[in-house]
Amino acid sequence: FSLREKAKENIIITAHRGAAGGNIPCNTMAAYEIALKQGADMLEVDLNGSLDGKLFLFHPMMESAHLDKPILLNALPMSLIKKLHYVNYDNAPTQFGITTFDDFLENFKDRCFINIDKFWSNPKKIYEAVKRHGMTDQILVKSKMNKNVARILTEIAPELPFMPIVSNTHPEHESLLKSGLNYIGVEVLFKEDSAEVASEEFIEKMHRDGILVWANSIIYNYKQQLAGGHSDDTALTVSEDEGWGWLADRGYDIIQTDWPMMLIDYLKRTDKYYRSYVEVKKSNVKE
Repeated sequence: FSLREKAKENIIITAHRGAAGGNIPCNTMAAYEIALKQGADMLEVDLNGSLDGKLFLFHPMMESAHLDKPILLNALPMSLIKKLHYVNYDNAPTQFGITTFDDFLENFKDRCFINIDKFWSNPKKIYEAVKRHGMTDQILVKSKMNKNVARILTEIAPELPFMPIVSNTHPEHESLLKSGLNYIGVEVLFKEDSAEVASEEFIEKMHRDGILVWANSIIYNYKQQLAGGHSDDTALTVSEDEGWGWLADRGYDIIQTDWPMMLIDYLKRTDKYYRSYVEVKKSNVKE
C-alpha cells in the first residue's frame, strides 16, 4: 500500500466514518463495508478505549447521539460495551453493535487505506495493534502539529504515514521535510478561497516536494466551513461543480466525504476522477 502511488491513479476518496444512512449507523462494520462497495479508497475511523483498556470503534462523547444513553463508554468494561447497540437517526434501536479495533483491522487487512482518528488518545496501544496485524502501510494518522505529536511519532511509530492538519498556511512544511518522520501529506482547512492552502500554487509546491494534499468536503457544522464552502452540502443542494468539482480542479489528492458513491459518480461523469485529468488540465493551461 502506497498513498503516493495510489494518488497517481485517481483522486483518493476517504469515507468519513464509513457510509452511513437509513438504519446503518456510522463507525460500524456495516458502514465501512458499504463505503468500500461504493468505491471508497480509505476509511476514516474513530477510536475509543474501555475502562479495562480495550480499543473499539466509537466517536468519543457521542454516546447520547449514537446510543441514546447518558453514559460514557470509556467508563465501562468491554464486556458491557459489547452488549450495546447503536440507534438510527430516529433513535430506534438497530441490530448493529460496537466493533473492536482488532476485529476491524482483521476484516479490512489488505483491502483499503485507513485513517485512524483519535490516534493520539492511546498511540502506543493503537500502534501495537496495527503492528500485530501487519498493517502499518495501510494506516494514516493526522494531527495539528505540536512538540508532543512529533515526540510520540519519533519514539513510538516513526514509520506510520503522517499528515499535519493546518489552517490557511503551512509554515512547518520545510522543517517536516527534514524531520525524519514519514511526512506523506498535509490536511488543509480554509474558510476562504484566498487562503494560501487553497491556491493551485500551494498544491503544486507540495506536489513538487512529494507531499499529497487532503481537503474535506464533509460538514461538521455549517457555520464552520472546512474547505471554503466547497462541501458535500454545496455539491448536493447547489452545484456539484462548485462543491466537489472545485476541489478536483484545484488538484487536491484526497477528498474526505460523507457521500462517497455520489462523489465518485460525479468525478467519473466529469472526467475528473482519474489523475490523467490533472495532467491534461495542466497542459491546457500551459498552451
